[in-house]
Amino acid sequence: MMRTTVFAIALGLALGGPLAPPSSSQSKPADVVFHNGNIYTVNERQPHAEAIAIKAGTILFVGSNAGAREYGGAGTRLVDLRGHTVVPGLVDSHYHLAGVGSREMTLNLEGTRSLEEFLGKVGARVRLTKPGEWVTGRGWIETFWKPPVFPTRWDLDKIAPHNPVFLSRADGHAAVVNSAALTLAGIDKGTSDPSGGEIMKDKASGEPTGMLVDRAQGLVGRHVPASSESELEQALLLGVKRSLELGWTQVQNAGSPFSEVERLKKLYADGRIKLRIYQAIRGPGADTQRLIREGAEIGTFGQRFTVRTIKVSLDGALGSKGAALLEPYADHDTTGFVLASAGIYGAMAT
Repeated sequence: MMRTTVFAIALGLALGGPLAPPSSSQSKPADVVFHNGNIYTVNERQPHAEAIAIKAGTILFVGSNAGAREYGGAGTRLVDLRGHTVVPGLVDSHYHLAGVGSREMTLNLEGTRSLEEFLGKVGARVRLTKPGEWVTGRGWIETFWKPPVFPTRWDLDKIAPHNPVFLSRADGHAAVVNSAALTLAGIDKGTSDPSGGEIMKDKASGEPTGMLVDRAQGLVGRHVPASSESELEQALLLGVKRSLELGWTQVQNAGSPFSEVERLKKLYADGRIKLRIYQAIRGPGADTQRLIREGAEIGTFGQRFTVRTIKVSLDGALGSKGAALLEPYADHDTTGFVLASAGIYGAMAT
């Protein structure tokens, strides 16, 4: 019977590191030896192994059970993997840590398989919310719904007539809101699209459908109550927790202000984050100028935290109809949006 439990190891070296037994100069035993495993090394010379020896967070040896015995000592902890699989630490290459955590705090719509299921989850949250209070959430995506159509304000109005609703699509480039939210923002059929965004409107009536794309989201988003400092910290911690549960040992946090960087550094210093984070600063703006002025931070907090890149969104996302195209979308009358000009590169470099 195949064993399906998977362990992910993320230490000082990749599993493709040392494969040979210790040299004669190796005098100190390993802190821990994992043995009897099904280990994928991602090393072409020896793609599979049975054992790993580790000391002070660094892999000393990857190879056979017999070879790992040379790293044993009186203080070495032996872990019998019992045939379970071990892979190198998994890294998510595009992540929004605070968004993942905030989704856990509000309404997680990830994995909804139909409009009906989506509305069912939203309706359940509305029933727990006092009239007039906001209902927010994130994670829905209509791509595999049948039919794959965006939800509308009228869908939401049926289940949330007395609460403003703001629900971000999984890509973060669009959101659907209800009539109460549109009213609070003063949006109606006469409201013009903002630069770099679209208020989607019904072709027959001209009324807003509730779908707000890219910068149009801010027209309603600015009315959503701001999170407290404790809530912002909690969102990061829940994002870390969710990441570890998924098996990530590192995430590339794709674009945050320096205020979030300072928040992360505080949590690292308090010993509350073990996850590795490769952090990008959102640009352009004062935060990117600060990064250029002060320089990168590489491998702080025990090689767990790096801040050294800048993220800029030049256009929207394909699924939410905001990616800039040369010709109109087949299913929507738009060619998308250019959110920033090429000139921003020079501005960020000076």
